[in-house]
Amino acid sequence: MPSGGRSQTACFGERASLTWSELPALQISNHGGMFQKMLRQVRRIPRGKVATYGDVAYAAGFPGAARQVAWALHGCSGLPWQRVVGAGGKILLGGEAGMEQRFRLRNEGVRFVGLRVDMKAHRFNFFARKRPEHTRRG
Repeated sequence: MPSGGRSQTACFGERASLTWSELPALQISNHGGMFQKMLRQVRRIPRGKVATYGDVAYAAGFPGAARQVAWALHGCSGLPWQRVVGAGGKILLGGEAGMEQRFRLRNEGVRFVGLRVDMKAHRFNFFARKRPEHTRRG
C-alpha cells in the first residue's frame, strides 16, 4: 500500500479490489467536475508562464487541492502539463519526466534560478484583469 495511511477499502468501499494503476481513472470518473475545472485552468496558462499545483486548484475553486491537480493531469493528454510546477517553482517530477518538463519550459523561454523556475518573472496570475485597449480619437 502506498504511503498514504488509508487502505483502498477506506477510500473506495466496494471497489477495494482496485489496483493502484486504476486509481487515476477512478478519480477522474468520481471527481469529473472538479478535474474538468482544474484542467480548464491549466489550459489558460500561456506559453512562457507557469503556475503551481496550488495556484491551479485555487483558481478552479478548490483551495488546498493541489494533489488533485496532479491526479487530473496524470489522467489527461494534450494539455500544457509542463507549465504546472511545485511550490516555489520546483520541478516535482523525477527522472526523465522532470528533465522533459525543464526542457519544454526552457523552450518556451522560462528562466530558472538554480533548479527552480524564476517565479517572479514567469508566474501566471489567474486573476489579473486584462487591460482595456484604448482607442485614439483623431
